[in-house]
This record gives sequence, structure tokens and C-alpha cells, in this order.
Amino acid sequence: MEQLMGTGVALVTPFKDDLTVDTSALERIVEHNIQGGVDYLVILGTTGESVTLSKAEKQLVMDVAIRANAGRLPLVLGVGGNNTAAVIEDLTTLDLSEFTAILSVSPAYNKPTQEGIYQHFRAIANASPKPIVLYNVPARTGSNMLPETTVRLAHDIPNIVAIKEACGDMIQIDKIMKEKPEDFLVISGDDFTALPTVLAGGAGVISVLGQGLPAAFSKMIALGSNGNTDEAYEIHHALLPAMQLIFEEGNPAGIKTVFETFGLCSAGVRLPLMEATPGLKKRIADFLKSFNRVHA
Repeated sequence: MEQLMGTGVALVTPFKDDLTVDTSALERIVEHNIQGGVDYLVILGTTGESVTLSKAEKQLVMDVAIRANAGRLPLVLGVGGNNTAAVIEDLTTLDLSEFTAILSVSPAYNKPTQEGIYQHFRAIANASPKPIVLYNVPARTGSNMLPETTVRLAHDIPNIVAIKEACGDMIQIDKIMKEKPEDFLVISGDDFTALPTVLAGGAGVISVLGQGLPAAFSKMIALGSNGNTDEAYEIHHALLPAMQLIFEEGNPAGIKTVFETFGLCSAGVRLPLMEATPGLKKRIADFLKSFNRVHA
């Protein structure tokens, strides 16, 4: 799955002032990332506020992203949940012909055992017409998919090709790296661990901040992948304040503030999320002004 190497970005779903989907803004954001040099686009993930979108809105986002991308970059679609049968229904009824792979999150809220997580992913991988990228994000799901489960899935099921690992623990990431099949990709799911994961042998990142600053983030990952550690860490350290700022009041409130600052979309999010506070918006804008002055 070389198409999933490098910098992927988990795109927001932009809203108008009335909180309906802003299709024009989504087109601008897709173009912003393509021109910024990212390697692939992920839609309808956590950052895309998929849990507060209707089926019709999800289809609209898919259609707009496909049209705006126009075949230029690989597309990955988020299809996950804590109802295995419902996930399988989506995978077998949606038109997935334009997508390279499916990103599927480990079940949240019902806190399955490791065997339950294994059987969930086994069932959806066997039903999916597209390769599956596992997504482990314990801070959101309430349960951690352990390295042993990830490696077991990677060895047992050919249609499971990668993991987006957002545990935030390099020891866990290193263990997966050590025990995985050679062609199984380990992708960072945290902006903070993106460069360390690449330097440890990972395939890249699915980033939140990267969609706002695609040129800088993509350059950092490319430098890290090519072994240019010092240059890569210079960019990492320059981006570190933004990584902290955009998650300070939750995701995607922070990254939507970045886009609002750039004039690409509004900062609106749907309840129960809240738009970033004026104080945070100012600090994000101040960072972007300073960063662009140095790194433009």
C-alpha cells in the first residue's frame, strides 16, 4: 500500500453559519492540501465530525471530495463504529470505487475485550471490498487495542494493511513495528508522534495540523523518511506550539480556527463540540502570523 506512505491528512467537514455542510469550503480545503503537497486525503474521520453528520451529509462530503480531488490523490474513507453489523452494512452498500482504503476505528464506548476487538475487525475486513486501516485511539474510544491484537490481525487477515496508531506511546508503537509483517504499515495518528514514528520505521502520519500547514508538515515527514533527522526536527520543533494549540479546546475546533484565519472556512462546529474561544483564536492567529513570516 505505497499510496498510504507519507503525509495523509484527516480533513475537517466545514460548515456554513447555519451549520449546514459548506461544499465550496470543502473544495477549497481539498485544493489547499493538494497544492501543499500532501500524499493522500482522509475524509469522514474524527476530525470530519462524522458522528454528527447524517447519511445524506456523509454522502455529500464523499461526492464533493471526490469531485474536488479529481483523481489527483488517493482517498481514504472513514467507516467505523461500535456496531459491527452496521459497519458491515455501510461497507457493503456504499460506492467505494473511488477510495483506496477504509479507515476504521476500534469500537468506542462498549469497551470490548481484545478478542472482541479482533473479531470485530476480522468481520469487517472479510466483508470490505477495500483494504482496511485499523485506527487505535484510546483517549477517545475508552479502550486500547494492544500491540498483540494489532499484530495478530496484521498476520491473520490480508485485507488489513495498516494501523493509524494514536496511543501516544512510542513503546507500544515500537512493539508493533518489531512484530508486524514486513508489508504492514504503521502510521502515526498523533501529530506529536509523527516524526518519531517515521524515524522508527513507520510509514508516515494521518495528521490534523498537516491539513492547515500542508507544505511544512509534508516536508517534515519527507525529510524524516529520508533520514534527514536534524532538518526534520527543526520543522517539528517549529510546529510544536501549533500541535498543542489546536488540541487545547478539542478537535476540530482548533484546526477550524486555522482555516478561519486563512479565510478557507468558518470555525463553526456542531454540538456537543464548541467553537474555539476568542482567546485561543488569537493565540492561533498570532502563531500562524509568526510561523508564516519565517517559513513562508
